[in-house]
Amino acid sequence: MDAISLLTIFVLSIFVGIEVVSKVSAILHTPLMSGANAIHGVVLVGAILVTGKAEDNIQLYLGLTAIVLAAINMVGGFVVTDRMLEMFKPKKVEKEEVSK
Repeated sequence: MDAISLLTIFVLSIFVGIEVVSKVSAILHTPLMSGANAIHGVVLVGAILVTGKAEDNIQLYLGLTAIVLAAINMVGGFVVTDRMLEMFKPKKVEKEEVSK
């Protein structure tokens, strides 16, 4: 494929992604984030495998950058998912309120 075709696919995928994610209801964001975290894990493993076969320094630096960014994205997704799940847990009642 030539560069124009790849750029066209990239831009169209951005528009489709924005449209799909903007239509998701608030109650489905946590499962969506969990699925995204699984995808980010696959991306991280792929970046590690590709970097392992690097033949020169440019490929190595690009691969290491991909690994770092994928790891940050994955960990950040888990942090956000954890915070979202905390919102659905019942709040603990203080002992003083229970004894009244």
